Amino acid sequence: MVNFLLEPLSFEFMRNALIIIILLGILCAVTGSYLIVQRMGLLGDVIAHAVLPGLAIAFYLGIDIFLGAFISGMFSTLVISWIQSQSKIKVDVAMALVFSGFLALGIMLITLLKSKLDLHSFLFGDILGVTENDVNQTLIIVLFVVLFIKLFYKELLFYTFNPWGAQAIGLPVKWIHLGLISAITLTIIASMKAVGVVLVVSLLVGPSITAYLLVKELHQMMVLGAILGSLSGMIGIYISYYLNVPSGAAIVLVVTGLFLLALLVSPSQGILTRPEVIYRGKKLLYQLTKSSK
Repeated sequence: MVNFLLEPLSFEFMRNALIIIILLGILCAVTGSYLIVQRMGLLGDVIAHAVLPGLAIAFYLGIDIFLGAFISGMFSTLVISWIQSQSKIKVDVAMALVFSGFLALGIMLITLLKSKLDLHSFLFGDILGVTENDVNQTLIIVLFVVLFIKLFYKELLFYTFNPWGAQAIGLPVKWIHLGLISAITLTIIASMKAVGVVLVVSLLVGPSITAYLLVKELHQMMVLGAILGSLSGMIGIYISYYLNVPSGAAIVLVVTGLFLLALLVSPSQGILTRPEVIYRGKKLLYQLTKSSK
């Protein structure tokens, strides 16, 4: 058993992969929890795909592609807010439109600019190819986002559950919203190289929604989500190593499996732990016991 756990650690690429997935597990759970409680899970998917035009333009201009991705992701949220404020269109419809529009624009720009951007790597990631520099960049982003959440936790908590009340007492809700969106965008950018934009949404939402089924407080949801996200990532990487399957897909399947398990046995919301299910189970057991006698 010890050899099973230690053998992959003899390779530097495996050590880097495990470190970065632990960091991403923490980061995605902290920011993803806000998406869950605000019922804005689709926003993560929108931003994840909206960074593509920024990547293409930054790559063409020869500047940092992550700066381009950040600007493009932030711009997509501004477009969503503008559509929502200027019409009666609901936010989920606006997000769906921006999602498809920015994705199409990104693919078009890659073609027109004859960009050599690796679209496959962007979409599906390559966690086994991360370098020590990638780990250091991710660590800086994690520290920055966690510090931001720590410093403004009360304000973010109030805004998340009662935005109108937060505005009424004079909190700078526009800046709070901007800071939260920036944190989510940074999370997605940090996760792109590891798991890609197609799978990052699962890591952003999956552990958080699993924790949501098991605990009641937001801070508990963040902590448990971080543990579940990191654990899912580590298990997924080990599965990838020993079964020779794609790492990103393995991680997402573990995340999904833990969610389904929580959905079944959650003490307060589980399918199998609902009072009527337990009653029927006891009744059936009693009938079986009685008939056997």
